Amino acid sequence: METTGSNTTESAILNAAKEIFERKGMAAARMQEIADEAGINKAMLHYYYRSKQLLFEAVFKSAFSMLAPQLNEIINADTSIFEKIRNFSSNYISFVLKHPYLPNFIIQELNRNPDFVKKIIAGKNFPNISKFKQQVNEKVEEGIIRPIKAEQLFINIISLNIFPFIGAPLLKGFINVNDVTYQQLMEDRKTEIADFIINSIKIK
Repeated sequence: METTGSNTTESAILNAAKEIFERKGMAAARMQEIADEAGINKAMLHYYYRSKQLLFEAVFKSAFSMLAPQLNEIINADTSIFEKIRNFSSNYISFVLKHPYLPNFIIQELNRNPDFVKKIIAGKNFPNISKFKQQVNEKVEEGIIRPIKAEQLFINIISLNIFPFIGAPLLKGFINVNDVTYQQLMEDRKTEIADFIINSIKIK
């Protein structure tokens, strides 16, 4: 069992790593920088995490363990489809604005380390969309929303929320805005995405 001291040290390491990864990205981050940020020597850092990849995975798991239950609760709540779309977009964007490294890391790991992604998917808090699918099918039958497969609707929600973070450098160039303006655009998307999707499926 770990002592309070070791828990404190590991917490300091994860917080330091999060700061460095957010500031410099995975590729540019250095273990020495993380050790310095945590106030420990590099040998101590390697005692807890043998490699930068293992440390990055630990930071990711820590953040994802906070996000996944929120999204799962939203998807499975006793609320309308429209409320689910609004709450999902608002919560996801708020979270990623605080943890901007997450979307790119997920894409990176999907291509480079599928076994790690499988572990995340198999986790007990990974979102389950079964109830969402049933609800979409019922609302289609009731004539509340236009005919659409629940899977397609969910992909639309995920895609519109994730891509602006993954493609941020390219999109900033296309629309010719600075970081501050782009940040505000992301804040606006908390409602813009939901309005767009709801208006596309709602039967007037």
